[in-house]
Amino acid sequence: MNSKHRSPWLLALAVLVLLALAAWAVSLLLNRGGDAQAKLSQALTPELVKQGEYLARAGDCVACHTAPGGKPFAGGLGIESPIGTIYSTNITPDARTGIGGWSYGEFERAVRRGIGHDGNALYPAMPFPSYAKVSTADTEALYAYFMQGVAPVQQANQANGIPWPLSLRWPLAYWRSLFAPSPETTPAPNAASSDARIARGAYLVQSLGHCGSCHTPRALTMQERGLDDSAPAYLTGAELNGWAVPALRGVKHWSEDDLVAYLAGGRNSSAAVAGEMKDVVANSTSHLSEPDLRAIAAYLQSLPAGAPRVYQPQAARSEATTQALTAATQLSLGQRLYLDNCGACHFVTGQGAPRVFPRLDGASLVNAENPAGLIHVILAGAQTPSTEQAPSVLPMPGFAGRMDDAEVAELATFLRQGWSNQAPAVNASQVKAVRAELGKHRVGEAALGANNGQ
Repeated sequence: MNSKHRSPWLLALAVLVLLALAAWAVSLLLNRGGDAQAKLSQALTPELVKQGEYLARAGDCVACHTAPGGKPFAGGLGIESPIGTIYSTNITPDARTGIGGWSYGEFERAVRRGIGHDGNALYPAMPFPSYAKVSTADTEALYAYFMQGVAPVQQANQANGIPWPLSLRWPLAYWRSLFAPSPETTPAPNAASSDARIARGAYLVQSLGHCGSCHTPRALTMQERGLDDSAPAYLTGAELNGWAVPALRGVKHWSEDDLVAYLAGGRNSSAAVAGEMKDVVANSTSHLSEPDLRAIAAYLQSLPAGAPRVYQPQAARSEATTQALTAATQLSLGQRLYLDNCGACHFVTGQGAPRVFPRLDGASLVNAENPAGLIHVILAGAQTPSTEQAPSVLPMPGFAGRMDDAEVAELATFLRQGWSNQAPAVNASQVKAVRAELGKHRVGEAALGANNGQ
């Protein structure tokens, strides 16, 4: 190629380089929010540290910043994302590998603005779009707790498993500018509410609790389709790692007492916690005060309902299934598997036992469009967390070694179409996919245990 033909290509390349440099330079300006040199506006007292400990529970900080078998808040948990694995960081006050050398201003910028102490944008796996609503007083209490109430752990942060160029951080400054509010522009949750309890519940749900991170659907650009109840999609349910996450708007099918019992103990008169919500209950909501739990329940029940629930009670259909199981003649394979493996706890009525065995007739997990969560529970089993309100652990065995893929599919199909349930059938290939995913997790956990000397 002669110089005449090369010049347009060189010019285009030069323009692209200049545009990239300009975009990078602008990102530096976008990452200048807040004041990295800001200091606490109040004395760092034992009372402030204690308050920060409670708020850290409300924010469930330990769940993401603690690896399986690792030290609390030392990081290392792998969080799967569409662009690769993001590893949580060490947020203990270790001066070398943690946040011990951070000023309050650097801490505030990371928590509420998504800007790291080094000036780089953070991945939104950190729920800073929700934490923008956390008050300054509460942010200061959190800082006090992490600096004075957490044991320092010397553990280097693990490099993220994200390939180049997705690993470049500076484009995240544009994402944050488009989709994450700043504390200065974020209205206080339900500030206009005349009900102080609802206002408190809104604050906990929308900010520290960051409930929308899991219970709100996301756009293609991965931002939540709403950060508060002014957005119709907020808390209307989503999907997380193949599990259907239920809607939280207007949960009228549960009483306030049911909601409080579920958040405090992981079980109530009709349901028991499963999936990732188990860790939320164990690490966070079970440690909240009853007034705060009732405030959360009151707020959720005050919201207008979203889309109608898939499940609608139908007494005639439920009774027909109950009679068929009671007669135990001419049963389908799914019905036989249910009686042999599930009926002793969940009974022929599918109603289970209040606060012991969850109800299957009408369960959101059973009726979810995606059956992966139900298949996961059948294969791997489940158990409730031990909490102050419900200290006993109630286990359900897994049946991965007892049933093949076709049998699990038959059982799951019966559960999804028995009683009043009306959800699509399950096939063996869906079971095979979940079984393979469970196998990968077991291999990963074994490797992690070996690395930790377990």
